[in-house]
Amino acid sequence: MTSASAHLPHESSAAPPGPTAAPAPALTAVVDTPATAESLPQLRPAVSPVRANPAPRATTPLMRKEHRDNIALFRYQVIRAVADPSLSTRQRGPMVRELAGRDHLWPFGGTRRFSRETLDRWIKAWHLGGFDALKPEERACTPYTDSTVLTLAESLKRGKPNRTAAQVKRIFTETLGQAPSETTLLRHFRAKNISTGTPPVATGRFETNASNEIWVGDALHGSRIGGRKTYLFAFLDDHSRMVTTARWAWAEDTIRLSAVLRPALQTHGIPAHCYLDNGAAMSDKSLARTCAKLGIRLAHSAPYRPQGRDKVERFFNTATSQFLGKITVTDTPMLPGTSPEAGSQISSLEELNTLFTAWVNMVYHHTVHSTTGQTPLARWEASWEHRIPGQTPAG
Repeated sequence: MTSASAHLPHESSAAPPGPTAAPAPALTAVVDTPATAESLPQLRPAVSPVRANPAPRATTPLMRKEHRDNIALFRYQVIRAVADPSLSTRQRGPMVRELAGRDHLWPFGGTRRFSRETLDRWIKAWHLGGFDALKPEERACTPYTDSTVLTLAESLKRGKPNRTAAQVKRIFTETLGQAPSETTLLRHFRAKNISTGTPPVATGRFETNASNEIWVGDALHGSRIGGRKTYLFAFLDDHSRMVTTARWAWAEDTIRLSAVLRPALQTHGIPAHCYLDNGAAMSDKSLARTCAKLGIRLAHSAPYRPQGRDKVERFFNTATSQFLGKITVTDTPMLPGTSPEAGSQISSLEELNTLFTAWVNMVYHHTVHSTTGQTPLARWEASWEHRIPGQTPAG
């Protein structure tokens, strides 16, 4: 531990000499003799000088806790001498006025001054509640998006004018793990005079007439577990919105995709069509050969044109908000003195798949869909037909 003298300079040589030289006060020194404004050492918070940059935004619970702790430490360092309970009000008054007229090194850069009323409030808080009472009150977090993120979102939109706010949000979620809301993105695009509309395209709203006519497949990038990234492969029945298969894997490749798709075909039958993303894992020739042998008509969406896959995109949004938002994926050990975040603690891919499968079967499949007015499971069972390879759908 660094000694107090490393941060608290001795009194100036211009001060009246005493019979013996008094040592520099320690961090928790008790004033034994009446102090005056002139004898008050030039206290300065024990922090290293930094450039006058704005404080970084505390965007996570741990960052917000650390931010509040740093502010409380700064306040204590400012008032530590004048907060001595042995001082009388008459003795403390001139000392507080001296502090109020002085610049204090702000821990996040630059200097600040504080009124006597503010300093008195800190002293009172210290006497009543100690260090914790010096922490700023926790406020309800107001939505905030860093300017760098908005600039990047603007670049993504300008690079592909037809790209929607929902697509920009998904790109951020997959690459950064978090994203601004669609409302925030749309507001920023309008402020920058970027068109938020798209040229009219003759797509219409498409929906099949029965279950097992079309399965729509896609992959979602998830959190890291033990330093390894996770990927969710999911296939959704277009008519019912039922999840025919969904499983997390360590890689986004054809091997994992086949391992996810195979048991679904055995359980739910063969779809007439399969509509997939154009990613490398889903456009592999081996997958095309398998679909051809089973009589599945395979099609891929055009790059940056997700028409037809909006239902699986919506499912990913639902899974992100209702499932991923309520679990905690353990990637690194807990820091000493911190508390675990709320939610189920997941430390392995097996745990993630077990909980996710339970959520799909017990929650998602039994929740009434706002568009169909039915639960995915009920709508699936109402028109489901187990097809075998080579069989065409009735109709």
